[in-house]
Amino acid sequence: MPGFAEELLLRFRWVGRHADVLGPLADAGFLVRSVAALAQPFEAARVTKVVGVEARGFVFGAVVAMRLGAGFVPVRKPGSIHPGSKAVHVSAPDWRGQSLAYEIQRAAIADGDRVLLVDDWAETGSQALGARALIEECGGVWAGVSLLVDQLQDSVRGRLEPVRSVVRSGQLPPNPC
Repeated sequence: MPGFAEELLLRFRWVGRHADVLGPLADAGFLVRSVAALAQPFEAARVTKVVGVEARGFVFGAVVAMRLGAGFVPVRKPGSIHPGSKAVHVSAPDWRGQSLAYEIQRAAIADGDRVLLVDDWAETGSQALGARALIEECGGVWAGVSLLVDQLQDSVRGRLEPVRSVVRSGQLPPNPC
């Protein structure tokens, strides 16, 4: 979406050592433009399901699914109320060095579903790679990943293609802390 990257960069701020990606969403107009920017690159991709990883991926994934006319499938952490048969994947270490187990309801993705992953930020890609493994284990076809901020290394980005993002992390202002 032309101009939205610039708006995201202008609104972006660090709070302590953490990026505040969710704060600007309190502005309804900014939220609408965020959803449009995440959905637009995949409008012609025939996406039938959108996956979002707990928790921020739920915010973006559900509204992008609505915009694309697709269903929404949550990827949850173990212990969550998530009834039925599940596929489980333990991720590679994330940016904190932690491996996490993720679950998805097997029945939520049918053979041949074209599935898009939507999230706010990808650092190491461990969550995204885990989500892709779950999608494919359930018979879904990987349609790609749409991000507000891409911090992926090229080797990981290549394993997740197509990857579309509003900005790359190197475009963000540096953290003053």
